[in-house]
Amino acid sequence: MSTALPVGSRLGPYEISALLGVGGMGEVYRARDTRLGRVVALKVLPSEATSDPERRHSFEEEARTVAALNHPNICVLYDIGTSGDTEYIVMEHLDGTSLAERLAKGPMPLEQALDVAIQMTDALDKAHGNGVVHRDLSPANVMLTKSGAKLLDFGLATLVAPEPGHDPGRIRTHLDPLRHKLIGTPYYMSPEQAKGQPADCRSDIFGIGVLLYEMVTGKRPFEGTNLVSVLASILRDTQAPVTRINPGLPVQLGPIIDKCLEKDPARRWQTAAQLQHRLESLRADLQSAVRANRRSIAVLPFADMSEARDQGYLCEGIAEEILIALGRVKTLRVASRTSAFRYRTADADPAEIGARLQVSTLLDGTVRRSGDRIRVTVTLVAVDDGFCLWSERYDRDVRDIFALQDEIARAVVNALEITLSSAEREAAHRLSMPNLDAYDCYLRGRSYFFRYDKRSIGYARDMFEQAITIDPSYGRAYAGISDCSAWLYQNAGRNPADLERAMQAAEAALKLTPDMPEAQASLGAALSLLGRHAEAEAAFQQAIAINPNLFEAHFFYARDSFTQGKLDEAIREYEEASRVRPEDYQSPLLVAQIYEDLGHADLARISRLRGVAIADAHLKMTPDDARAWYMGANGLVAMGEIEKGLQWAKRAVGMGPDDPMLLYNVACIFSLANRVDEALGYIEASVANGMRLRGWLEHDSNLDNIRNSPRFQAVMARL
Repeated sequence: MSTALPVGSRLGPYEISALLGVGGMGEVYRARDTRLGRVVALKVLPSEATSDPERRHSFEEEARTVAALNHPNICVLYDIGTSGDTEYIVMEHLDGTSLAERLAKGPMPLEQALDVAIQMTDALDKAHGNGVVHRDLSPANVMLTKSGAKLLDFGLATLVAPEPGHDPGRIRTHLDPLRHKLIGTPYYMSPEQAKGQPADCRSDIFGIGVLLYEMVTGKRPFEGTNLVSVLASILRDTQAPVTRINPGLPVQLGPIIDKCLEKDPARRWQTAAQLQHRLESLRADLQSAVRANRRSIAVLPFADMSEARDQGYLCEGIAEEILIALGRVKTLRVASRTSAFRYRTADADPAEIGARLQVSTLLDGTVRRSGDRIRVTVTLVAVDDGFCLWSERYDRDVRDIFALQDEIARAVVNALEITLSSAEREAAHRLSMPNLDAYDCYLRGRSYFFRYDKRSIGYARDMFEQAITIDPSYGRAYAGISDCSAWLYQNAGRNPADLERAMQAAEAALKLTPDMPEAQASLGAALSLLGRHAEAEAAFQQAIAINPNLFEAHFFYARDSFTQGKLDEAIREYEEASRVRPEDYQSPLLVAQIYEDLGHADLARISRLRGVAIADAHLKMTPDDARAWYMGANGLVAMGEIEKGLQWAKRAVGMGPDDPMLLYNVACIFSLANRVDEALGYIEASVANGMRLRGWLEHDSNLDNIRNSPRFQAVMARL
């Protein structure tokens, strides 16, 4: 056992003031430099270890390690000396709090956690560039000071010659024989350290991932009751998604941390600079979102307070019309219908909804209809404190519903203190005033369209057809017919009549409302299915020119580009679709396959991690979304989580055992998992139920494992 140096004693010119702590590589004291009059931190090797050549060598090597580094986020080394049999080093004394002390109080705000992580990755990039691997990143070795985070204690680092090009996989390390081959603090070890294998800079990246995970959730990703169980957890367990523990976190953060925590070093970020760049990009995106959120809103589905509770479609319709009107105000960012309408529960926390949708305000309301009278009550709430910014009740004749929706939209704009240009003021009014009965049919159709299954799409089209029978000038109903017909043609049998109807309806919608971007997107989708790709691209581009934030335009454009083999364009539009609707799980999962086919395995995995995380969060709120189950399953299987992926796929099949597109996608999943017989069974069932997309079966790389089977060839012959 070592004995602490008494206060007032000296080592060379340094006068001991207090013992600050004891670690495996020495004792740390606060001391005063009697020559310069400054306070320093002094580390000494315990006296009983001075005769140990190995430990003495490690102590001296620590000094050389730290001396080689000059970085604002690395503790500065001032001096090294010997006093009698005692060796010591003198370092910068830091006033602040250790990260361990801060985390004892719970998780950190995201902005602060990102700042600390970015500073640490910058420091590590400097260290790795000098051939230094820290190997003991733990909360105790990070100090939070007024000037920023400081990385401490390279006592477990190994000084090696830096390699040309700073290739992390080529930095050599050796194991510490004094620690029985276990280098580092157990909870924060990389899998290779836990196995006693050589560690390079990617082990530090794993450590940063553990720290960031703990900073944003307040929990460590790997736990245990003793050393053996902790190491077993690191080697065996998959960490819970950070968004599951802290739902307020942005979904983009999860894949970044997950890539840090890959068991295989080759799948992690390969350099600290890569990780730093991604964290800085995320921080910039979030800061931009915050700036935009100052004038941002989500319109939630209104609650039906009618006696019979049979006006749900009308409640959604009123909210959607207000959303559309607000969406025409360029200075106001409006969350998409798909994302906002997921939040239907009255007890949902405004702060959580605002964080997930990245908006500053929520518009909520109730509708009560009795005969020809309607009462609409609306409330505008600030998400940061839950305070009501504005509220109003409207009692009107039901036939005044259109004017009422415009009036509410204008009142919201005024409450947000937004000044409209004359063009925006005009755009805030609706494009047409349909017959009330036609509008009723339209709303019923829209309520079914967003379920995205064959029966619901068919019923939605019937409602849109009824709407134009009542009011032949209703352009939006024609656009709805086109969307339904295109969906049915593509996903349920390739009936030429469906494609013809999709084209006719899109053209009718544009003739009635030529400046409707949704109609342009519908036309593009129909033209794409006809193989008239140049015209389809022009329609998509026109839709985007009118409304750059129209998700469907980017999404349909991406699919059309993929069909033509224009993979760069497909990537661009899928990424734009993700930007416009960050809560959409489809785009990142679809673009991942393109990245994979182009040989960009890292980008593919990042996209899949993000897509699966979004799908997982979405399914917690909407567990009956079969498409989310099977698309998430594809991402899981492609990343090697085969059993979990197949479970998700089977869950989807239970929801739509005769849906041809669902069955096709499940066949792709089982093919990826190399479950050939089951994959062939699902392909046969898909075609039997109406799947006719021969080009997909010919070119979809997901089906490569079954394409040479005689059963597959028989299916192709039937097409």
